[in-house]
Amino acid sequence: MVEMMKNPFFSFPDLENEYPSSYTPLLQDQISKQDHERPRNVQQTSNKGLLLTFSLFICIAFVVVFTGSDHSSMSPVVVIDDDNRPSLSSPSEKLTPIIPRGVSEGVSEKSFHPVSGDGILLFPWSTNMLSWQRTAYHFQPQKNWMNDPDGSATLLPDGSIVMIYTGSTNESVQVQNVAFPANLSDPLLIDWFKYSGNPVLVPPPGIGAKDFRDPTTALQVSDKWRIVIGSRFNTTGIALVYETTDFLSYKLLDGLLHEVPTTGMWECVDFYPVSTTAANGLDTSVNGPGVKHVLKASLDDTKKDYYALGTYDSETNTWTPDDPELDVGIGIRYDYGKYYASKTFYDQNKKRRILWSWIGETDSETADIKKRWSGVQGIPRVVTFDKKTKTNVLQWPVQEVESLRHSSVEFDKVKVEAGSIIPLDVGTATQLDIIADLEIDSKALEGTIEADVIYNCSTSNGAAGRGALGPFGLLVLADESRSEQTAIYFYVAKGIDGHLTTFFCTDKSRSSKANDVGKEVYGSIVPVLDGERLTMRILVDHSITEAFAQKGRTCITSRVYPTQAIDGAARLFLFNNATQASVTVTSLKIWHMKSASIHPYPL
Repeated sequence: MVEMMKNPFFSFPDLENEYPSSYTPLLQDQISKQDHERPRNVQQTSNKGLLLTFSLFICIAFVVVFTGSDHSSMSPVVVIDDDNRPSLSSPSEKLTPIIPRGVSEGVSEKSFHPVSGDGILLFPWSTNMLSWQRTAYHFQPQKNWMNDPDGSATLLPDGSIVMIYTGSTNESVQVQNVAFPANLSDPLLIDWFKYSGNPVLVPPPGIGAKDFRDPTTALQVSDKWRIVIGSRFNTTGIALVYETTDFLSYKLLDGLLHEVPTTGMWECVDFYPVSTTAANGLDTSVNGPGVKHVLKASLDDTKKDYYALGTYDSETNTWTPDDPELDVGIGIRYDYGKYYASKTFYDQNKKRRILWSWIGETDSETADIKKRWSGVQGIPRVVTFDKKTKTNVLQWPVQEVESLRHSSVEFDKVKVEAGSIIPLDVGTATQLDIIADLEIDSKALEGTIEADVIYNCSTSNGAAGRGALGPFGLLVLADESRSEQTAIYFYVAKGIDGHLTTFFCTDKSRSSKANDVGKEVYGSIVPVLDGERLTMRILVDHSITEAFAQKGRTCITSRVYPTQAIDGAARLFLFNNATQASVTVTSLKIWHMKSASIHPYPL
């Protein structure tokens, strides 16, 4: 049963505390030339076009025992004054300004901190609030820092395995090194030994000492193997290609795989094929008719992951984008929220290309230290070519996530009038998998001459900004009074020529009463073809949400840190803040998600 309330958004405040939310990853440890940086992620590929890929994260994250337990009930201790500023339950406590630690202390400084005077004004997080933030079905270690799921390994024709990874010398020069498994019969490949001749690669002439990292999984061309390494020339992002036959000696190929001016340093570069005709993934070495190649780079300057579709010419060793206006670093992103340093691998057993990513925090470093952990891995996603638009890939959570679905609630044909909100009786809304199909009123679409032609999610007033045809969607991690809420929604703009442009956004401006967390509005355009309904899927897992529009054409990952909408107080709502158009939720299915019991390996 649903109950409608009218005009809930008129009192929305303007966006406050909007800060950039990026980390600067720790990309290298200061260790000796012989004892190089630890490898990140493991991927392997075989000869003759058969890529046998694995990941240490996959081994840990998927070999788990799923339980039905939820996090224990916790209660916040923060109270809110009339002016919506946080105050403490004890008048003797004070908000403490501090100076953030930085690189000199061996950590990455966060750049989005709200600053008051000579330091940061911190929110008084309780132990219960911080404990609630720990995810239930995302992979993360028991404690400490987690970042990139990167670096690569290759399965050689004789059955041996070689790992290539980036290290740093005592002089802070980035170098490429090789390691081999100590025990090939170990399915987890826990122990490795380093090649005595390391490093096998040093920065070539013209490349900066700290601009040479993150080799890709190898791809085979004839009887040789090629790896791609990210770098830059001044402000131009570039991809270098090396060729090898034994993974111990390498030749830098002439020219560049690709370059894009003004994009800065390319790290965590990825390069892989996608089929334009089949739904399955492809071995990394596949090329030819019916194949496009994805070139992806993580931009060190902005901490965002961009990709582009194009064609790889192995003879000239060049990659050409299908659309220069959608080139790497200036066009499409994997994800328009907090999502960085991603890497794919090929799952040869299920014939799928799987994407992993690091999801950093957007709270204060002090809070991270207090809770004793920082960073999680995003839910692994299957990547396929979008055969309808032909201009992007689709990303969708791996099927294994559905095994965590527990009880479900369904709603059909729910009409949400303009300026209305509908609470959904689903119980505690902390761990959810939500799939919704929505239709905007056709008469309103036809009757609107022009609406919000210059709309932009990030520069808008979020869910509080009312337009003729939006916003409308769901409020997740909201408390009963919606003093805290995270809005995930569509917004439709219409040009005077009748052309419709659909945006998919996540608004964190009211996600928390805390003043030391990021409160951005994320989002971008999502292609919607004629005859398609608007669809979204949302994974809610405590302090993280992952949202997918139109089967994964546009994705948004967010870190959310409510102080009140936690545990049993978390609620779910439908909303429509448009001024003219009603919206019908033709189908809405909500699953409660079990917690994944991830057991650390007993090292």
